Parts: sequence; C-alpha cells; structure tokens
Amino acid sequence: MAAVMTAPGSGKQDSPERKRSRTGYWLLLPGMGWLAVFFAIPFVTLFLTSLQVPVPGTSGQYMPAFNLMNYPEAFSAYSEQFIRSLVYAGTATILALIIAYPLAYFIAFRGGQWKGLLLVLVVAPTFASFLLRTYAWRTILADEGPITSFLNALSVLPQDRILNTGLAVIAGLTYNFLPFMILPLFAALDRIDPRLIEASGDLYAHPATTFRKVIWPLSLPGVVAGTLLTFIPAFGDYINAQLLGSTGDRMIGNAIQINFIQFRDYPTAAALSFMLMALILVIVFFYIRRAGTEELV
Repeated sequence: MAAVMTAPGSGKQDSPERKRSRTGYWLLLPGMGWLAVFFAIPFVTLFLTSLQVPVPGTSGQYMPAFNLMNYPEAFSAYSEQFIRSLVYAGTATILALIIAYPLAYFIAFRGGQWKGLLLVLVVAPTFASFLLRTYAWRTILADEGPITSFLNALSVLPQDRILNTGLAVIAGLTYNFLPFMILPLFAALDRIDPRLIEASGDLYAHPATTFRKVIWPLSLPGVVAGTLLTFIPAFGDYINAQLLGSTGDRMIGNAIQINFIQFRDYPTAAALSFMLMALILVIVFFYIRRAGTEELV
C-alpha cells in the first residue's frame, strides 16, 4: 500500500490558531450587523431620497430619480443657516473649552479623594432630559430674570435682553455640551505623570512654561476629543435655537426639521443632511491634521 503523505499540521480539524482567527470574525458579526441595519442602510436610503423629484400634480410625494441639482438648490436656499450654525457651534465650543479646561485641571491635579464626586457632579445634569434642561434656561435667561436684570444694569446687552437672541442659543449650546468637553480633558490630564511636572519645576521652569511645554502638549488629545464631541452635536442641534432663539437665529438643524416635518420636502431635507455630514467630516479632517493628532482618525 502506498503511503499517503500529508502536510504537517493538516487534518480534518482546524488548528487552534485558525480557530482563534475565526473567533475574531464571529465576534465582529454583531457590531457589523448593527452598523449595517442602523447606519449603512439608512445612509444609502438618505442619499437616494436626496436625489428624488416631485411626482407631477401631487404635493409631498416624490419618485426615484438622479437629480443632483437638489444639492446646490438646497445650499443656496439655506446657506445662511449653514454659516450661522458654524458660528454658533464654533463659539460654543471655544467657550466650553475655556470653562472646562480649568475645571478639568482642578479635578485631575487637585481633586484628590473627591475626584469621583466631582466627576459625578459634572455628569449629573445629563441625567435630566436634554429638552428639560434647555427649557430651564428659558427661565434663567428670562427678561425679568436676575441675569438679564444684572447685565442690563451694567448696560452691556445690546438688545436689553438675552432670551430669543443668538447669545441665548450660544449659552444653551455651551451649557448642554459642556460635560462632553470636561470628561475627555480630565481623562487626558489625569494620565499625565506628575513626575514630569516635578521635573520641570526642578529645572527652574516657570509654572506658565511648565503648562505651555509639558501640560498643554500632553493634554492635546483630550482637547481635540473634547472639541469634536462638543462641536459636532452643536453644529447639528436644533433644540437650543428653537427654544432659546428667535426666528432669525435658526440653525441648519432647524432647516432640516422644518423641511422634513412641516414642508414634507424630503429631498431637500436629505440633501441638507448629507451636506451637513460632509461639511463636518471636512472640518474634522483638517482640524485633526492641524492639531497634529492624525492618530485619532
């Protein structure tokens, strides 16, 4: 009988290494399925909707087409809302960073045994409804409220009011998304080795120099993550502009909402949504490259 030569390691049963490699793919299936059902399919559907055209002789009914003109027409009609959203979200992000950095610094380096409690206090407002928190700001910023009255006494309000102005919208955006700025900053600052700061002091560096040369560069990943987590949802938000601003303070999120729900102009709403996503991706890409943290992409 002729001996049958078999390659080493071959057999009916897979090797342990091959089983482990297949296990990784099986573990990916739930996540990939979730992304397919709740992201990929809606994404494609949204794109196809943005290309539809109205059914002749009907209102609110559309048929499949490939009308790319929906995009320039939507942008020309709502370019002002795009610019306003960029200004409001950018201003709120900068204000949140100015407020959050000292607070995160204090919790990370001075919090001691109270770090956990202080972080709970930071996160606690998010336990309440986003809508409820925004409504509360209507009371805080009311014309007869203490804040408006105090600022009017100093004659610093150009319109003698805060509510129903762009200032109120920016204040609401800053407040609502402030925890998303604080937590990444704290995580980055808390990972800094205190010995690096001590070494800087031992080398007779001024505290400002220590911050500029040691603390700030090491906290930059937290700054980038915090600004992105604040700017992206603020850019597409519509609740703050709806409840705290006037009709002249509407953002691009309000335009998408109105076209989808009130006007039932689904192609325009879908085109605005796609342009919003594209604009955010471009801003994020150049921002990360500019910040020197390409590894976050």
